[in-house]
Amino acid sequence: MARTWLITGINSGFGREMAEQLLARGDRIAGTVRNADAVDDLKAKYGDRLWTAVLDVTDTPAIYRVVNEAFSDLRKIDVIVNNAGYGLFGAAEGLTDEQIMHQINTNLVGPIQVTRAALPYLRAQGGGRILALSTYGGQATYPGASLYHASKWGLEGFFDSLTGEVAPFNIGVTIIEPGGARTSFRRTAGASMGAELEAYKNTPLGVIRHVLSDPSRIPNGDPVKMVKAMIGSLDQMPAPNRIVLGTDSYTMIQKALSERLAMVEAQKEFASSTDFPVED
Repeated sequence: MARTWLITGINSGFGREMAEQLLARGDRIAGTVRNADAVDDLKAKYGDRLWTAVLDVTDTPAIYRVVNEAFSDLRKIDVIVNNAGYGLFGAAEGLTDEQIMHQINTNLVGPIQVTRAALPYLRAQGGGRILALSTYGGQATYPGASLYHASKWGLEGFFDSLTGEVAPFNIGVTIIEPGGARTSFRRTAGASMGAELEAYKNTPLGVIRHVLSDPSRIPNGDPVKMVKAMIGSLDQMPAPNRIVLGTDSYTMIQKALSERLAMVEAQKEFASSTDFPVED
């Protein structure tokens, strides 16, 4: 069954791969790009099955305009994919105010506003699906990625809560948690890190700088297989709450959740000690 998708950020990475796979199988796409000519090759090949709009997801009025136009032109959109985003790394105190706000506005506020703009249409048409591209960094953390984690933990909190809100309207929500993949993510992130502070050079923060700058460190994740799994989730009923993609993602999330649960369990008696006494 052919579907119609709205995908943010189809110019590169997972967004581009998803657009290629979906168009090749006969689906329609409303895709957003930062540069108007970024997908000219796809438009030439697939014609009016690819609807595009230039969008900066930090521009909320533009988000509502684009989403409204997409639904108006395509009539029905089955799937909303919040894909646009990037990684910001470096010591928290080495980031500028502008870097901080742009990271949060792109990775968190943007997807929230895209989803808010689309929800009235999804409810009116009787349902749909929403995919939110997160990362294992939405569940686990490491030094040097505080703002990136902040954006992705916020993203997961929003969409986790949204799942229950929109379920009565036949709208499913799935959070995607990929590990490292062979896209341009690391190269782009490595080129726009925060300032390198002398005080942090011999701390764990140095590891992430090394990872991002070392071309021999090639991620295991296959973006073609990962995107195929994302698309395949649309055939699962009900919608899966989360999809973990990649051995590194599974390992990091499993470790983080196990340690977090053990810490909580160890505080059971202490937690209850702060309640008012139970009255007989």
